[in-house]
Amino acid sequence: MIALGIVLLIVGYILGISILWTIGIILVVIGVVLWILGSVGHAVGGRRHYW
Repeated sequence: MIALGIVLLIVGYILGISILWTIGIILVVIGVVLWILGSVGHAVGGRRHYW
């Protein structure tokens, strides 16, 4: 999810498409939050570790 968000950020910036930029930021933030929750031991989506 983080990688997809970074790709969308880059593509949105290069092509000047603001919706891709916005979706990229949202995906990166959600990915980081899930990664942090999984790394501290909270179950995320029924899994002990997110990734």
